[in-house]
Amino acid sequence: MHLRQLLLAGFTVVLAIALLGADGDRARFQDLGHHRLICPCGCTQILLECNHVGCQYSDKMINQLADRVQKDSSDDSVLQSFVQEYGNTVLAAPTHQGFDRVAWIMPFAVFFVGSFTAAAVIRNWKARSPAMLDSHPASPDLDPYREQARKETEL
Repeated sequence: MHLRQLLLAGFTVVLAIALLGADGDRARFQDLGHHRLICPCGCTQILLECNHVGCQYSDKMINQLADRVQKDSSDDSVLQSFVQEYGNTVLAAPTHQGFDRVAWIMPFAVFFVGSFTAAAVIRNWKARSPAMLDSHPASPDLDPYREQARKETEL
């Protein structure tokens, strides 16, 4: 009876490991297919959500993704294999290496430079004194037009 319990416990452990491994593969498949790969057919949709009629890539790539995830290779090697086969356009986000870092840095840099510039312009506008705005002397040539504008607008 002791041997039977030991075999049952061993079978349970093996079954749990197999099920957990399948769930891990499924989670990796979903993560890669929904968040990190784009279908290269031109629809610009995430790979697992490509609904482009007659798409030549999505079914093939989904099958390749499932095979590569089951081979237990790392996510980076799976992504690298797709980049080698289809090019950088299959990546949903740029990598954190080389020139691709510019794609991560530029939005923040543009935001901060734009905010600083806008603040400087607003500060400059506020610093102008009312005397500077009225520094242009009234031209007697424009008086008839001003009078006509006042009459027409009733001010």
